[in-house]
Amino acid sequence: MTSPFTLLLPVYARDDPAQLVRAFRSAVDEQTLRPTEALIVRDGPVPEALADVVDELIATSPVPTRLLPLPENVGLADALTAGLAACTHDVVARMDADDVALPERFAKQLALLDTGFDLVGSGLYEFEDDEAVTIGVRTPPTGEAHIKRYARFHDPFNHPTVVYRRAAVQAAGGYVPVGLMEDYWLFARMLASGARAENIPEPLVKYRVGAGAYARRGGLKQLQAELRLQRLMRRAGFITPAEMIRNVVVRGGYRLVPEGLRKVAYRALLQKGFKRGASS
Repeated sequence: MTSPFTLLLPVYARDDPAQLVRAFRSAVDEQTLRPTEALIVRDGPVPEALADVVDELIATSPVPTRLLPLPENVGLADALTAGLAACTHDVVARMDADDVALPERFAKQLALLDTGFDLVGSGLYEFEDDEAVTIGVRTPPTGEAHIKRYARFHDPFNHPTVVYRRAAVQAAGGYVPVGLMEDYWLFARMLASGARAENIPEPLVKYRVGAGAYARRGGLKQLQAELRLQRLMRRAGFITPAEMIRNVVVRGGYRLVPEGLRKVAYRALLQKGFKRGASS
């Protein structure tokens, strides 16, 4: 018998109403194993059209669905922290408001989680406007030892795909804002604290690569966030001084290249990191 679990889905002002409907329906109505409940976290005020869609989803959901309204926009890390505290169940499944979950996602992830893991991610398909047109595939590392090696250089999980135990997240200190890398820092601390983790290499989520996705990964602000992340991982003993230097040069340099090159470099770094993790 699978564990009861909460679908945690944050929404904020810039989310598209139609994309939210698709995301929610794919993660609830279309699942072969539906969430026990769904929790929508409204991160600050949203336009009327988006608010109406949220109300409609709650009213028509086939599973109990609640709204957690935050009075101000606090950002993803703090919105997820508030959401985790409000979830009824210890097992929580992440979902973004513009992605699409494949029908077998939760059935496959919960079956693995219930064998003793605290965190289970999966591969994902990338798409732009048409979810039927795949523009890329992200295949994460698998095997606990491999994941831990890989995590010293790159985030070993696709954040929008993860299912985890709230107790393990909280034991590691929860989400801490670090630019766009609050998930990486959380997963590193979870691994360091002894959480058992695994990935399903099969893509179980379709990830929307919207306009500006690669622009947001670069610039001075993200370079500063990268440097902060590397210092945090070094102080925690998760990486060595040499690994920190390597990461600052490679990952920090990536933040400064032109956007056109950043997209190519990002995919190359993922592939290089995967190979390095397999052999290191």
